[in-house]
Amino acid sequence: MTQPKVGIIMGSKSDLPVMQDAADVLKALGVEYEITVVSAHRTPDRMFTYAREAAGRGIKVIIAGAGGAAHLPGMVASLTHLPVIGVPVKSSNSIDGWDSILSILQMPNGIPVATVALNAAKNAGILAAQIISTADETVVKNLIAFKEDLKKKVEESAEEMGK
Repeated sequence: MTQPKVGIIMGSKSDLPVMQDAADVLKALGVEYEITVVSAHRTPDRMFTYAREAAGRGIKVIIAGAGGAAHLPGMVASLTHLPVIGVPVKSSNSIDGWDSILSILQMPNGIPVATVALNAAKNAGILAAQIISTADETVVKNLIAFKEDLKKKVEESAEEMGK
């Protein structure tokens, strides 16, 4: 197995059905990843260790998903120089997901977190692959093929509908 380039973390195992989409698209695009649970509130020492050691282990991008108050992406971003992509997750204790969206989106200047739409872990995976592609020609080719496939599906749908 080659070294993971993307770290996928989530605040709770209950976030896995959403975050699995990031793993699936990264796999399809040929990007190695690791996936685990890291809670900003319940395991802050684990979060500190993960964020501080990720780059040294070869991670290039971190995707962090969290619901509710959603502090994980921002706290991780405050501890690393790596790009962090936040995935707001609509959880059982969420206020229609808005609390998660705003907690991740409204970061103070100096601690950016790229934020995708609610439950849009697939987009986070694609964005991570695009970042990785700046230094990996194989991922570039896989992304081009992926986007061509998206285009083809739209054109096929339009054709089925009679233009």
